[in-house]
Amino acid sequence: MTGPEALQVSRVEWKDAVRIIRSTYPPIDLFEDIADPADWPLLISAEQKTNPRIMTTIGNLDLVPVERRVGGNGASYLMAPFTHVSTDRPSRFTDGSYGVLYVGNGFETALFETIHHHARFMARTAEAPGWTSQFREIVLSVGADLHDMRDSAADKRALDPDSYAASQALAATLRAAGSDGIVYPSIRHRGGQCAALFYPDGAFEPVQGRHLDYHWDGTGVDLVRDAGSGAVFRVVHSD
Repeated sequence: MTGPEALQVSRVEWKDAVRIIRSTYPPIDLFEDIADPADWPLLISAEQKTNPRIMTTIGNLDLVPVERRVGGNGASYLMAPFTHVSTDRPSRFTDGSYGVLYVGNGFETALFETIHHHARFMARTAEAPGWTSQFREIVLSVGADLHDMRDSAADKRALDPDSYAASQALAATLRAAGSDGIVYPSIRHRGGQCAALFYPDGAFEPVQGRHLDYHWDGTGVDLVRDAGSGAVFRVVHSD
């Protein structure tokens, strides 16, 4: 299996990269309002005296090293994937015991990645056709040194479209060795690229973009609607 020594590290700098998330998750005031993460533990301790459920909102802050935490406007979009984790929600580069921030290098790549996973969820739960969950587009920049799987020589087992076994093992090895994350070709959008960031400070300047609705036709997501303009787009897969 591909290990740290077999993958080169590349500087990845993307402007106008995109992450698409469910709209059901509101911003977390602590991350947004207090710019200095060094102040967070004391503030949490004080807040818990009157609001014992605050940790449900914030998540497990201990999962993010102090020096890798980010604060300020939009920080919720960077911090939440790392403080709200569960082994019930594994993904390509984590078994769910630690967080990963997934980003596409453009809107269509992020869209096709999320459409795939949303369709799998809808099929698994046998949902009736119709307009379903609302999503929000987050536009951000990426600036990180990442282990690079875009080379044709990279072990493609970690890019298996149907199995996360090899990719999770690779990510665990890389992260334990001090990696900041992985850059790889999108599995769901031909020609697109994705980044899997192991820490929130690999991205910056997140800004909320469009609100999106996905239409489930019983077998897949066939339509996407811009909730702001009302424009509807048909999903045409490239493969």
